[in-house]
Amino acid sequence: MKYIMNFLKNNFAIGIITLLVATASCSFTNTIDPGDKEKEEVLIQLVGQLLKRNHFSPADLTDQFSADVYKNFINDLDPGRRYFLASDIEEFKAYEYQIDDQIREGNVALFTLAYERLLKRQDQSEKIYLEVIQEPLDFDKQEEIDTDYEKMSYAENKAQLKDHWRKLIKLSVLGNYYDKIEEQADLKDQSKAKSEETLKKEAIEEVRKSLAESFDLNDDVERMDYFSLFMNAITTHFDPHTNFFPPRNKDRFDTSMSGKLEGIGARLQKKMDYISVIEIISGGPAWRSEKIEIGDKILKVKQEKDTVATSIVGMRIADAVELIKGPKGTKVILTLKKVDGTVEDLTLTRDVVEIEETFAKSMIIENEGMNYGLIDLPKFYFDMEDRNGRAAGEDIANEIIKLKKQGMQGLVLDLRNNGGGSLGEVIKMAGLFIEEGPVVQVAYPNGRTRIHDDPDNGEVLWDGPLVIMVNEFSASASEILAAAMQDYDRAVILGSKQTFGKGTVQQFQDLNRYITNGNLGDFGFIKLTTQKFYRVNGGSTQLEGVKSDVVAPDRYSYIDLGEKDEQFPLPYDEIPAAEYNRFTGYLNLSEAIKNSQERIDNDPKFQLIDESAKWLKKQREDNVIPLNLEAYKNRLENLENQSKRFDQFEDYKNELSFKLTPADEFATKQDSILKKKRERWQEGLQTDLYLNEAVNILKDLKMKNIKNSNLTLKD
Repeated sequence: MKYIMNFLKNNFAIGIITLLVATASCSFTNTIDPGDKEKEEVLIQLVGQLLKRNHFSPADLTDQFSADVYKNFINDLDPGRRYFLASDIEEFKAYEYQIDDQIREGNVALFTLAYERLLKRQDQSEKIYLEVIQEPLDFDKQEEIDTDYEKMSYAENKAQLKDHWRKLIKLSVLGNYYDKIEEQADLKDQSKAKSEETLKKEAIEEVRKSLAESFDLNDDVERMDYFSLFMNAITTHFDPHTNFFPPRNKDRFDTSMSGKLEGIGARLQKKMDYISVIEIISGGPAWRSEKIEIGDKILKVKQEKDTVATSIVGMRIADAVELIKGPKGTKVILTLKKVDGTVEDLTLTRDVVEIEETFAKSMIIENEGMNYGLIDLPKFYFDMEDRNGRAAGEDIANEIIKLKKQGMQGLVLDLRNNGGGSLGEVIKMAGLFIEEGPVVQVAYPNGRTRIHDDPDNGEVLWDGPLVIMVNEFSASASEILAAAMQDYDRAVILGSKQTFGKGTVQQFQDLNRYITNGNLGDFGFIKLTTQKFYRVNGGSTQLEGVKSDVVAPDRYSYIDLGEKDEQFPLPYDEIPAAEYNRFTGYLNLSEAIKNSQERIDNDPKFQLIDESAKWLKKQREDNVIPLNLEAYKNRLENLENQSKRFDQFEDYKNELSFKLTPADEFATKQDSILKKKRERWQEGLQTDLYLNEAVNILKDLKMKNIKNSNLTLKD
């Protein structure tokens, strides 16, 4: 099974470079601003006070609290044991039980010591890797590496650290080398085959280049970003969703929630000194210009009123992005080095750019002469700054209306991988499917509760058959909607054994409002858990999630995921149920659920998925990887042979037919990028076993009577 082999190889071999890059990219410039320490001292004390005063269930600041925070912070600094020595850890331990006191006093001594030591060790490790990459790698030597780094001891000295780096690099090179040997064996013209020595040199060079790029990223992250690790080691002890956000991180969060930004509409990436275009966002200024290509490098940036352009070669990517983006209607002049090597200036007028992947989308499903609707909702988005901006509730309503115009006889709402979003949007969305009544209950720290009712005065946009698809990554607002529809008997919930289990509500608080000294810059935000939400039946989704009516196995069935697997989650509890009337439109809800579960339990394809999930869990727990080429090869070949029984998934196609609504068909004719995205989505739907069962449930569900309202599309 291809996804299984890729998963294992990425985790155990090739993925080691990702691990190296991830840590290196969190490094910082050696220049320390004297003002940083004062700002950090104010921040830690302020956040500590806000946590104590405003958190739904504040943790006690004790020695045990300190020990937990200390352990997580040090591990976050060096998760792969690639930098710190055992002597560093001994020195840090002097602060292990002092963090609670440091929060009260506004003291950042531990962070300062650990941060400055990390800078020193990173410089040393860069020299070590440059030494190791030049030395011969013996793939005949019988040795292995345990990739469960958290259980690994820190190196006692430079020699031990160098040997650890040698094994890490050897594992990466070995993975690349093995893949090259496999690719070459598949060549039709073996006269073009390269020698094993040449392949080995290429594999080493690829790893060397990746490591060079990762260490080059050191200057792209600031001290404050690293301080965020320390702050979040503190905040997540209160609960996993209470987090500190530096200013730029908050901007990214806002963009993800609203699905829009102001700029040129291009995604950028830095490699070595150059910032390149890696994606052009459909509908944005860059796309409309038709003069920017993927792979173009941006050399200089000039604002409309500037006389001289600013070179961004070698600049931190965050700073470069700040120069390039800007308010709608303003102009920016980019000096581009084109893919063909030519250099030219391009003037773009910035605009509001919508990130299409954020928003709801729909498809018509045709099967056995029936039309069904499918709506995919990636998140419960809303615009924090513009009340008239796009919002999930209204968009879902418009998608339903479009599908109804095409004779939809049943609806599938796909909330798989939907991590949540706006509480207000989910309440509005629930009202599209029920006449009236409570949607969710919210509890406050003082014990008071509030019931949030359907706000639309009895109007129902869709009262026909409804299936909601979920998985282990459906969280928060997704769980509110699924739980409400389940409690009302309004929908059949199809998916994993349970959803994520996040039953808490967060609010952003601007830390700057508490600061009187404006000389220290922007303090950012804290996202604080202030409420818990409960189902209308009184149960919580916290830890327990929403149990699917119809349980279908998937690849993550036996892997620890969700809120219950977090380190410091809030507990499950219950409150009294609200008063509500169940939906009575179905004639055979229980029977349809029973029939679906029997189909899944007796379906060889789902049985095979369950078997593959068990096998995958077992392989993930095998963290010891041989560094001998023959042993490495035998291990992968053995895994591949074991996984062959799952290969039939690669050829699976359901018997459903898909087409766009006329409005979407028209939109794709105007936008080639959107057309390709919709085609890729449709290809994925064609291989979706779970969607096939969702349609089967819709076929089974029998209604007493359907009276759909005649709401019209928004102008």
